[in-house]
Amino acid sequence: MSFSVKSVTWREWLGLAAGLLALGSMFLPWTTLSTNKPDIEDILAQLDHSDVVRDAWHSSFFAWCPPLPLLLAGLVVVFFGRIRKARVSGLPHLWLAVAVAALLLMVVGWFTLDWEFDADQRGIFDAAGIAIGPGFGRFLGLLAALVSCVAAFLDMRAARAESRQPRKREPRSKSR
Repeated sequence: MSFSVKSVTWREWLGLAAGLLALGSMFLPWTTLSTNKPDIEDILAQLDHSDVVRDAWHSSFFAWCPPLPLLLAGLVVVFFGRIRKARVSGLPHLWLAVAVAALLLMVVGWFTLDWEFDADQRGIFDAAGIAIGPGFGRFLGLLAALVSCVAAFLDMRAARAESRQPRKREPRSKSR
């Protein structure tokens, strides 16, 4: 069976788009330091940008790891999603499991956001009134994981409906 762009469903394209969005979000800020004190703001402004704002690659495991399986799942479902054996063998279920695992890792990363800094740094930040917060990339990554979960769930339901339909038989060619 050859790959055809026209045969890829909207759910599978959505899965790939979510994976690409997750990958793109990794280059945006995932962790930011901020304060509402003007004198501390001036100090933060003088620091190197990478000390104040971190992308996923320079954050924790819970930042750089989850988007990668989302991208891989999106690629797999686009290239193998129309193969009946793969769908019947559980490709939509595997996609859903990967998407949910990535979403859970992102949620854990959200709750462990301040662990990117050691205890001494967190103590200094608390004393100075510096807050450790999520960046725009973290929100986009979370959105991508949610979209992938929804698309995978809908694809799993569609696969269930497909499995209940009778198989189409190809006409046999007459031999001479």
